[in-house]
Amino acid sequence: MRGTGVVAGLAYAPVAWVRRPEPPSLTGPELPAADREAAVEQFKAASEAVVEGLLARAKKAEGEAADVLTMTAGLARDKAWRKSVIRLIKGGAYPVNATAKATEDFVALFLKAGGLMAERVTDLRDIRDRVCAHLEGRPEPGLPNPDSPVILLADDLAPVDTAGLDPKIFVALATELGGPTSHTAIIARQLGIPCVVAVGSMSNLDEGDMVLIDGGEGSLRWNVDENAALELVAADLKRREKIDAWTGPAHTKDGHHVQLLANVQDGEAAKRAAATAAEGVGLFRTELCFLGTQQEPSIDTQAEEYGQVLAAFEGKKVVVRTLDSGSDKPVPFATLKDEPNPSLGVRGIRTQMINPYLFGHQLDAIKQAADATNADAWVMCPMISTLPEAREVTQQIHARGLRAGIMVEVPSTALLIDQFMEEVDFVSIGTNDLTQYVMAADRLSAELASFTTPWQPAVLALMAKVAKSGEHFDKPVGVCGEAAADPLLACVLVGMGMNSLSMASGAIAAVGAALAEVTLEECQAAARAVVSAFDAEQARNTAKAILGVS
Repeated sequence: MRGTGVVAGLAYAPVAWVRRPEPPSLTGPELPAADREAAVEQFKAASEAVVEGLLARAKKAEGEAADVLTMTAGLARDKAWRKSVIRLIKGGAYPVNATAKATEDFVALFLKAGGLMAERVTDLRDIRDRVCAHLEGRPEPGLPNPDSPVILLADDLAPVDTAGLDPKIFVALATELGGPTSHTAIIARQLGIPCVVAVGSMSNLDEGDMVLIDGGEGSLRWNVDENAALELVAADLKRREKIDAWTGPAHTKDGHHVQLLANVQDGEAAKRAAATAAEGVGLFRTELCFLGTQQEPSIDTQAEEYGQVLAAFEGKKVVVRTLDSGSDKPVPFATLKDEPNPSLGVRGIRTQMINPYLFGHQLDAIKQAADATNADAWVMCPMISTLPEAREVTQQIHARGLRAGIMVEVPSTALLIDQFMEEVDFVSIGTNDLTQYVMAADRLSAELASFTTPWQPAVLALMAKVAKSGEHFDKPVGVCGEAAADPLLACVLVGMGMNSLSMASGAIAAVGAALAEVTLEECQAAARAVVSAFDAEQARNTAKAILGVS
């Protein structure tokens, strides 16, 4: 069977299935009026227990895994969802039925909104199952607990489960649904677990069946000769040993330096990243510091949060992205409610429409944090789509003595990149959104997974255009989307002329080890070849043939 390969690597092991519990009934007997207030408190306690459990796990996680757990906790604490459940309980529904009914009402809204909101459906139903487990006195649902390595299969994995994977036990995973930029794929990439998504039905594979999975080509094979499978896995193990032995900084075989940076969301993640070969931070997601905050924090409070990240990389580059709220990151004080299409709505820099002072306050806080530390703070703005926006944010950032940059994630910015380069000091490509918008395809749709890979020639051509513009204007161009964490694509991006690549800190060694195996000339040859490929598969195969990197 074939799907979309998102994390290269081979594994041969028995299958273990993730089986989600049957969804609870939406209806049931009427709850006696005398029991309703107690039932409301029971629901509040159950939902808060889920939140606390998720946040506790987030503190122990890093990179995208921590982000996902934090965002899912915010969903479990969502006021509108909780109010809906409580209203149903007060109307006579038992807590489990009320939780199920309110969840499905919100699922319908999310699916109607589409885009990034639709991808939260799996998260929301996972929250439902966890809350219902507490209400019924059962353990929360989750991963199986095998005592030896397995290949994990599922229709779709809840992000919370993916964030808890132990790579020593779950040596690979495959899902019937999902896409190359889904939470499952992102976290698997961070953990270095071979991963294939959008496989379609895998119902003919039973628990315990021996399977050979290839995350590079996106295949699952069974009834394979065991000795042949083990030889392939052993060869892949040598590749992984090179990754484990790599210490940085990153250079191609012929000595071309590539700045590898970390994506972080708070001070704890920054400390963990500083202990790796990361040369700095290429994406500090400031909105993730405030997902549960109802009111805009003071400048001093923001400066304290930002200062923790800057202090972890004293004397080094830290790119601070201003609030990218909205869509799948609904920061309460900076998100427009009830948008018909949030992924194309008031998000990123557009939140100034809601609060015109928000951006200036954040810049003041970043400046205050930068002055209090010795980090080299750069400021980058998301969702810039017009030249007036770029000019305005640059003027405000420069007024505070900081470097000004923008995200290239809206096609209009990539198409007019030369004019944008004249306005800013640097740019960074957000490949997840750029791919989604260029290909007009929901990045979480399993049916559209072949469209939402950054290997699409149209996306590659735009990235090459941005890199060429950076060279012409002698201004840095980085990549901070998930494409940077793909070792093969990272080599292509270097060949295009990207100055830096930013990714989850757990992915840095794999990218660094891949770059050490190739020359800059080979990277450039691959970059030239992929933009004229017929489709995404040919682009990837062409790069692999030229570079010999998985």
